[in-house]
Amino acid sequence: MGSFANVWELAGGTLVGASDDAFSDYHIASDAQKIGDFSSLNAESIIALNPDFVILTGSSSGRGGGVAQTELADTLTAAKIPVAYFKVTTFDDYLRMLRTCCDITGDEQAYAENGQGPADRIAEICAKTEGKQAGSAVVLTTYSGGTRVQSSSTQTGTMLADLGAQNIADSEKGLLSDYSIEALIQDNPQTIFLLPMGNSDESAQQALAEQTTQNPAWAQLDAVKNGRAVTLDPQLFQYKPNAQWDEAYQVLFDALYGE
Repeated sequence: MGSFANVWELAGGTLVGASDDAFSDYHIASDAQKIGDFSSLNAESIIALNPDFVILTGSSSGRGGGVAQTELADTLTAAKIPVAYFKVTTFDDYLRMLRTCCDITGDEQAYAENGQGPADRIAEICAKTEGKQAGSAVVLTTYSGGTRVQSSSTQTGTMLADLGAQNIADSEKGLLSDYSIEALIQDNPQTIFLLPMGNSDESAQQALAEQTTQNPAWAQLDAVKNGRAVTLDPQLFQYKPNAQWDEAYQVLFDALYGE
């Protein structure tokens, strides 16, 4: 996956090949070859690059939409190519992956800059929430087919929990499977975070409008009335922010606490 290719570079490693999203979404620096979409990789094309090491995703959810690359392992192992799996949802997951990769590359400075540095800044941001009330919040992912509500186990949901916000999806489980704006009005969260998704920026913004502002009921929400409906940057909240994870925490902190 592109996010893993980026982590390997952040750890001081060099890539000989990467999935297409590494180039389009993470702008990797290595002179690597494209090996196709991360959801349908071909073992033979990977072996042809003669890599020393292959990083796969063991994730079965999230942006991969059910993608798992574990079926590639037997073929690669038979070709005597070392393989490692990672699953990254939270900052702690990223930190563990970066630590492992830096252990392999031997680049301690890379870990200090891209791991410990963001970790220290996140700790400082979270410390500022002590004695404060973040109130209730919800994360809505909007797309052409509808709206999904994120739980506290998701990438953004975990950050909100770390910052002391009360995710309404934790108490209203029905929102996770059966979202409606009527139910949202009933719970009336103090802050609404919107994450638009689409095949392009234009389609993402169109879906966002169709699912929110074009609905007359949207204006009834207190978060909308109070200017606390915040559209999130997909680069920080749809994709993995990796070394910029502290920036994502800061965005959420500013929205929750008004600083």
